Amino acid sequence: MSSPHRRRHRPALIVLVVVAFVACLGLAWWQWTRFESTDGTGQNLGYALQWPAFAAFVVYAYRRFVVLESDPEEVAKLDPATRGATEIRPDVLPPRPAARTGAVDKVDEVDDDASPEDRAHAEYNRYLSELARRDAR
Repeated sequence: MSSPHRRRHRPALIVLVVVAFVACLGLAWWQWTRFESTDGTGQNLGYALQWPAFAAFVVYAYRRFVVLESDPEEVAKLDPATRGATEIRPDVLPPRPAARTGAVDKVDEVDDDASPEDRAHAEYNRYLSELARRDAR
């Protein structure tokens, strides 16, 4: 009656889970006593309720690790190809911007009646395009 999936016992990992679980519950108890003291606040109560959730997560994570390690079918369920993942319809997302061709050669053209900020912007763009040309050489 041997199982097709060999179970591995990892004593160090089990000890780590037990220590983490007990530590989380101990921290919850400590926060609860801080909450009940004269200088306790609602924050202490929040932590007192939060630490047991961390303890439960430690146990859940260990159990999930053991299941994924020993059951290839569970690992296969995580593969998007086996879950029937679907493609996103093209009309759902906005179109990607087209790549600018010859961006280094084109410099902002400024009209004669442009504002000083526009002229400064165009001059700065000319300067950047000159630097890009130098780097390209």
